[in-house]
Amino acid sequence: MTGGQTFRLSGVGVPRALCAHQPAGGADLLCGTLRIENGSVAGFSPDDGPVTRIVLPKLAEVHVHLDKCHSVDRLDHVGGDLAAAIAATRIDKTRWTAEDLAQRARRGLDELIAAGCGVVRSHVDWATGADQPEAPLAWEVLGDLTRDAAASGVVLQRAALTGIDEMADPAVAGIVARRIARDGGVLGSFLLDHSDRRAGLRTLLGLADRYGLALDFHVDEGLDPTLDGLERIADAAIAMRFEGPVLCGHACSLASQSASDVSRIADKLARAGIAVAALPSTNLYLQGRRDGTPDRRGITQLHALADHGVKTVIGTDNVRDAFCPIGRHDPVYALALGVLAGHLDPPFGHHLPKITTDARAALGLPPVYVDTAALDDLIAFPVRDLATLIAAPPPPIPLTQSEQAPHVP
Repeated sequence: MTGGQTFRLSGVGVPRALCAHQPAGGADLLCGTLRIENGSVAGFSPDDGPVTRIVLPKLAEVHVHLDKCHSVDRLDHVGGDLAAAIAATRIDKTRWTAEDLAQRARRGLDELIAAGCGVVRSHVDWATGADQPEAPLAWEVLGDLTRDAAASGVVLQRAALTGIDEMADPAVAGIVARRIARDGGVLGSFLLDHSDRRAGLRTLLGLADRYGLALDFHVDEGLDPTLDGLERIADAAIAMRFEGPVLCGHACSLASQSASDVSRIADKLARAGIAVAALPSTNLYLQGRRDGTPDRRGITQLHALADHGVKTVIGTDNVRDAFCPIGRHDPVYALALGVLAGHLDPPFGHHLPKITTDARAALGLPPVYVDTAALDDLIAFPVRDLATLIAAPPPPIPLTQSEQAPHVP
């Protein structure tokens, strides 16, 4: 297939939610023919034919940790809560060399690309404080990986994972922000019950506004109902009229708060345009720990947030490290966990934006829709229905290769 050809691809299943021009009525999964002109989709015509493959935009992974992944086999102590995982990782960091980081991070990125990702955001632990404001080794290593990914048509975003209390120091925060701006990265922070979180938020939002940076927070990663980081972020963004992209990951404590509190916070998030990422694998593993079997899911309030107009997305988070000893670098797998843990019922096409169009928007990128996309931005799964796609998908292939691939019998 060449870029200048005009041709048609029939037997294509397209989720209605992933069409820029949605036909009135009809099923969750539309079957039809894609018209291709000059390397892009020029139109989609629904029909009653059988689906031979389902076409999606390339997936967007909103939240992973490529600096930590694939380290579980060398950890002496795995298990416990968030604090235990942080402590185990602190010990493991003594083994982090450029070679080690590059090998593990590349393995993780290759797994994400094989799963069908076109964009990935990886957090990078960034130790700050007056004596350590400079970029860590992992930031440099992932910078090389970012350039390699771009050469393959994949966007790898680096998000600095700082401590919100350390960002309360304007001098330290300024050094970090300037370096991130120079490298085209994302300004991120971990916000739990830190004493200086209010000052840290003001400084962080001010610097993000000055340098045109997107913001990404690990926030309220616990089930204590008194955790208030998510609401503080929304309040600060509204007060400072921040207009850049803001993504908040975890937000587990919403599961422990009253309906009225959730409603109030969700309204503020919607007003501020803040998206929330649920991270099922790590939160299911770490949250709600007690003697015996846990009785709490630890998943944020996906339904209530969406009901109030908040964009909710789903990410992979940790893979085979102290925070999650198993896992897979695959947004479809993360969505499947979200279906189970968050009761995301059919129709399943309604949830696919959480790892495609809405996920890209949460990362500050324009959404890609099947019926208007370039062929290079699409992937095909040789399955007939969305339940199979989410539950047990075969590896995706580029749409440009799908005519030569064997169809589902």
